[in-house]
Amino acid sequence: MKVNINAVQFKADKKLENFIEKKVEKLSGRYEGVIGSEVTLRVEKSEQKNNKITEIRLEVRGYDLYAKKQSSTFEESTHTAVEALKKQLEKYKDKMKK
Repeated sequence: MKVNINAVQFKADKKLENFIEKKVEKLSGRYEGVIGSEVTLRVEKSEQKNNKITEIRLEVRGYDLYAKKQSSTFEESTHTAVEALKKQLEKYKDKMKK
């Protein structure tokens, strides 16, 4: 699966990119219909503590799943976004079986 990572107005380091790729690629193991993903990293209002936003759009055959989470670190917001997508993917799989 292709994972595109876009960092808005900053350069994400390789360690963060590898962490995100590993987390997001696990989703493709849950369902073979996953085509690719688009990850956007953004820092909002830098004076706040919970200002790291991760948005993930998961491309699935015929449909896109989306999660946006905000936290104090990109790792934490990525983790919660991936967890939300796992739930969405399970619902999608159940729907496709019917």
